[in-house]
Amino acid sequence: MKHFLLFYDFVPDYLERRAPLRAEHLRLAREFQARGQLVLGGALADPVDGAVIVFVAGDRSVVERFVEQDPYARNGLVTAWRVREWTTVVGEGARTHVP
Repeated sequence: MKHFLLFYDFVPDYLERRAPLRAEHLRLAREFQARGQLVLGGALADPVDGAVIVFVAGDRSVVERFVEQDPYARNGLVTAWRVREWTTVVGEGARTHVP
């Protein structure tokens, strides 16, 4: 299993537009969390122009499935997204051992 980072870029009026979609977005995030795939996530602050979500998965397809189902991405609140594999070496849950 590896760590993956999902980066979202948001539309300028994201805060105004998210309200009707937020419950569904959080439900989806909690489903992935319950399966042990979503570790941590949230919007960036000052300015709120994007988000970062940390996943644990065998490959990036898990993250791509999240994006495909996410109401923020499906309804135009996300202007761009990208997935990066993250080599974690320090901290609880780090996936790479460095002697």
